[in-house]
Amino acid sequence: MNTSQNDSMVEVKNLKMYFPITRGLLRRKVAEIKAIDDISFNIKKNETLGLVGESGCGKTTTGRCVLRLYQPTSGTINFDGTDISKFPEHKIKPFRKDMGVIFQDPFGSLNPRQSAGNIVGDPLKVHRMAAGKELKERVVELFRVVGLDPGMMDRVPHEFSGGQRQRIGIARALACRPSLIICDEPISALDVSIQAQIINLLEELQETLGLTYLFIAHDLAVVQHISDRVAVMYLGRIVELTESGELYDNPLHPYTRALLSAIPIPDPVIEKTRTRIVLKGEVPSPVNPPPGCHFHPRCHMAVGECSQQRPELRDVGGGHYVACIRV
Repeated sequence: MNTSQNDSMVEVKNLKMYFPITRGLLRRKVAEIKAIDDISFNIKKNETLGLVGESGCGKTTTGRCVLRLYQPTSGTINFDGTDISKFPEHKIKPFRKDMGVIFQDPFGSLNPRQSAGNIVGDPLKVHRMAAGKELKERVVELFRVVGLDPGMMDRVPHEFSGGQRQRIGIARALACRPSLIICDEPISALDVSIQAQIINLLEELQETLGLTYLFIAHDLAVVQHISDRVAVMYLGRIVELTESGELYDNPLHPYTRALLSAIPIPDPVIEKTRTRIVLKGEVPSPVNPPPGCHFHPRCHMAVGECSQQRPELRDVGGGHYVACIRV
């Protein structure tokens, strides 16, 4: 993929993340889980890149590699022009204040023994960006930014609702004024009514603070609403990447078409007339993925060549990238 480094916040090239499977007393490696199997993409400054796919396809692992919570097996991760993929922990720490993360579970991602104010202020202490009165003022400001009453700073997480806890998580992610935020399914554990509030908040914050998002989700309707571009993952590989509107109006990969056909449409006439694509079989194991195109055992368009040749993610026109030899 050709990308301009000048307008890219993140540039990932040929990223692989394999987790070893070990057995026996000597922990001998017997196999490996190919969580990410050679993917490339970029995230432009001030844009939202949506990353969608089934559970277990490697979305969260991709986000954690970009954050360098995992050391990638191979490949490069350029963050604002610097390759951080091989950095040791002491070298990666200065970059971490420029990255934030919002976790999926607002219940499990907050320390139940700490007050909300301490949780939000922790990143500022770790990076030594504020202390004393200045720290408290910054935490008060963060509470107001995410729509929480600063008078609730002394409460512990169980005294908040799910939506309020996620707002605390967002405030913590914003604490060090990052330029990139990884949103790891930030609304999937929330009520539908609260989901819209959190999405609107994220959009407002992006506009006012100039943020860049990697938005990981499995809800395609939400991704369409918030994303500028969308990457579709299947079994550790990106199979399609294009502008959000283009993906939903003109899906080219058979897997993307199957995903979009599963979205219910609130119009009984259209719902009755459209074709539903039902995928056969189960998602193969990332320990032993199929040869060639990973999707070919479940694909209704597959031919013999699909099981032998790995399709490259190529531009078929207008920045619409597809990994399928039938397109």
